[in-house]
Parts: sequence; structure tokens; C-alpha cells
Amino acid sequence: MRLYHGSNVDIKVINLALCRPYKDFGQGFYLTVMKEQAEKMANRVARIYGGSPVLNVYEIDDDFTQRKDLNIKDFRAETSEEWARFVRNNRSKKFSNFSDPECNLDNKYDIVIGPIADDDMVLLFRQYENGMITFENMLSSMIYKKTTNQYSFHTEKAVSLLRKESI
Repeated sequence: MRLYHGSNVDIKVINLALCRPYKDFGQGFYLTVMKEQAEKMANRVARIYGGSPVLNVYEIDDDFTQRKDLNIKDFRAETSEEWARFVRNNRSKKFSNFSDPECNLDNKYDIVIGPIADDDMVLLFRQYENGMITFENMLSSMIYKKTTNQYSFHTEKAVSLLRKESI
């Protein structure tokens, strides 16, 4: 399977410590199977931080989700109530129940797969956190949105499965 990561640098070695915290699935290295999505992210990152867009390409064995030595959380392609709680918990700087299976702030999951919370969804999360809408309102507004996918790698064991491809 081919996965893409959009950036403003050629990532020769993945350093999880440099990954930002409080993302959809926790602090980790995020990729997608959608080349166009990664190219858009590369353009966005280069525009914000400077430099030129870089599309980093990785290969991973197609059957990696079958490995017994990895803890993988797979939300599939659709948003759900469980997915929304998981993203809400990982994005919240106030959430502290790290042992909760509906968060990955402690990297209990080596890899998490699922939809991306796009800018519209992020706005809904903010409205919920600020008490402007209920969780049910937020969830119902997310359910019918078209989503794109992401694969996040949270441990060195998971990252070691990725093989950098030269383009």
C-alpha cells in the first residue's frame, strides 16, 4: 500500500517527538492513501511555514492491519459517534483520562485509521467546547459530511513498518 505525507521538507527519518500533539488521533505521523489530499497539505504547510511543498511517499505491507503485535484502531471511512468522541478527546488540552479507550493521548494505539476532521468539523468541535452546541448537534452535523482518510502512526514500532520511496 502506498501512503503519502504532505510537508515542506523531505522527511528522511520520522521523528515522532517532532509531531504536533492534540491532533485528531493524538500526537503522531499522519499519512493518507489520497495523493491529491497530501499534495494539498504540502501546499498548505509550505504556505504557512515557508519553503516548497514536498510530497513524501511511503510503502507499507498491504496486510499490516492483520499484525498481532500492533494495537490498531480502525474507524473505517465513515464518521461515527465513537469517532467524534475519540477526535474530541485527542484534540482537547483539558482531557486527562489517558486510560480511556476513546483517546490516544498515551499512544495506546500504534496506528489509528479513519476520517479527517476537516476545517468545518473543527469549527463544530470548537462550538461544542465553548458550549454553543450540544454533542448531539455536533455529531448530527458531522454524520453526513464527505470525509477524507488518514493513517496515523504513534509508536516507533508502527513507524518502522513504513518504507520511504524516492520519487
